[in-house]
Amino acid sequence: METQSITIRRPDDWHVHLRDGEMLQAVAPYTARQFARAIVMPNLTPPVTSVAAALAYRDRIVAAVEEASGFTPLMTCYLTDASDPDEIARGFEERVWIACKLYPANATTNSAFGVTDLRKLQPVLERMQRIGMPLLVHGEVTDPAIDVFDREAVFIQQVLEPMARDFPELRIVLEHITTEEAAHFVRDARTGIGATITPQHLLINRNALFAGGLRPHAYCLPVAKRERHRLAVRAAATSGNPRYFLGTDSAPHVREAKEASCGCAGIFNAPYAMESYATVFDADGALDRLEAFASVNGPRFYGLPLNESSLTLERTDVEIPVSLAAGSSAVVPFHAGETLHWKLAAVG
Repeated sequence: METQSITIRRPDDWHVHLRDGEMLQAVAPYTARQFARAIVMPNLTPPVTSVAAALAYRDRIVAAVEEASGFTPLMTCYLTDASDPDEIARGFEERVWIACKLYPANATTNSAFGVTDLRKLQPVLERMQRIGMPLLVHGEVTDPAIDVFDREAVFIQQVLEPMARDFPELRIVLEHITTEEAAHFVRDARTGIGATITPQHLLINRNALFAGGLRPHAYCLPVAKRERHRLAVRAAATSGNPRYFLGTDSAPHVREAKEASCGCAGIFNAPYAMESYATVFDADGALDRLEAFASVNGPRFYGLPLNESSLTLERTDVEIPVSLAAGSSAVVPFHAGETLHWKLAAVG
């Protein structure tokens, strides 16, 4: 007999973009209604590179969600070629930042200020290793000579493997993995390395970008890969291995920015994130492993307590709207126009 409902510890989102201003007001409540905590990406304009900027941004996020949600934003520091090890250590020691984020320059949205040469980060990485501060990595090379579908695999070989050797105590999270190479690297890596996995990379492959025409709302970075990569990432997520944990990489853009001659990268999956993950785990006969992936593995990696509250999902149809209001515009959610068969029933 099919399971009709599942109750798990309230989950956390270990990678999310909440944006700022009008968009922040529109999208933050979707994350807060499901997740107790979320690691918030710092790629604003300008990026969050100082303790003061992180504190101010955290205050804006808290103001954007209902007080009763019990939601805690966890802030990150955007690394640049000029990042100051002392400022980073101060923010970590004062519990303002939970981690630093490494964007290779121009790898994704608002990454123009990212790192151009990893050698310039040597003092920062040494300090982070010493104080136990995690490094969150957007794992793609930016060399235009490298095919966009190969950039994650090449990054692992050329950048991540040497970094893991050179800094053997540095805690590293490879974000939003999309390839068999990434799944296997994390599975076989030394202690202290983990990965976040998004719902879209469990559910779509690169064909989704061209299904009956160009589909801008299926475009994100790292871009979805071949089917064999999707299956490898899906097997990792549902395996029960504690190195893998939930990170939506929900990345909203207004509709007109996606449906443009040069459309923005990012999939807005926050409104129905847990329904999306439940769909995957249910289909793979792994509902008994959803709690570990969503609610246990992440806190244990970061040394944080497990949430005491719970979240209940019920097996019932939920129709996903074709768009959602976002201030004076709209955003298109992941699964727009589709029907999912799991629904968030209660949080408490």
